Amino acid sequence: MNLKECYFAIGADYEDIMRRFKSEERVERFLKMFLNDKSFEILRGAIVDEQYEAAFRAVHTMKGICMNLSLTALYRSCVLLTENLRPGSPDGDTRRFFEKVTEDYERTEAAVRDYLGQGV
Repeated sequence: MNLKECYFAIGADYEDIMRRFKSEERVERFLKMFLNDKSFEILRGAIVDEQYEAAFRAVHTMKGICMNLSLTALYRSCVLLTENLRPGSPDGDTRRFFEKVTEDYERTEAAVRDYLGQGV
């Protein structure tokens, strides 16, 4: 899988990232940092522990990372959960939004690992 195929598989914007980052090597460097970022783990733990302020901070961080890397699908699901958690307490949509972030994150992580040759 090449970078363009990876980005297509995860609903990301290859043209945008290449316009801004200029080289696939630079994108790869940042994708490796994405894999090492702990925001999703923090988010998952905060949701389980019902620590919604911490969950908000974690998903807000993820949103910024995804925006920077043009990871469009994951970015959009992070936006929904971020705005849902912004008031500080969950509602009837919180679990659904979190599940969508989880689905998009896992798909993105698997594709990036595959692209970088790191397996899952």
